[in-house]
Amino acid sequence: MEMNGIAYCGIDCANCELFRANDNRAAQERVAAKLGIPADKAVCDGCRTSGCVLKPDCSTRKCVTAKGHAFCSDCVSFPCTRIMPLAEGAAVYPHNMKLYNLMRLRLLGPEEFLREAAMNRKLYFTGSFAIGEGPRLKPERDA
Repeated sequence: MEMNGIAYCGIDCANCELFRANDNRAAQERVAAKLGIPADKAVCDGCRTSGCVLKPDCSTRKCVTAKGHAFCSDCVSFPCTRIMPLAEGAAVYPHNMKLYNLMRLRLLGPEEFLREAAMNRKLYFTGSFAIGEGPRLKPERDA
């Protein structure tokens, strides 16, 4: 199983625009403009290969690899404050999904997790919230 598409913290890298920009120059330029970095730096092989492009000194990655785990959820200290969800940046970054992703990884395994991860990310960014019911996709509007 190729796990490079899943970060140690549970982020589904395979669905990240930066990860997918590796072989697409137009995507690299679009991502670079968003991040304010040169286009040749707007590539990411995933933290399992080369470390995080956005956070090269990631303490979560260091912690998980030092303990010899595949994911944070393999640790006896899971969940710890390194993956605590916060409101800041929640509308832009999928970091609040880490706990949910790690629990789904534990339940389904990496392969099955990746099959559902794109829909989960879509729900996170575009779904509607109903207390006690879970997310639903908002109806798409006709153009």
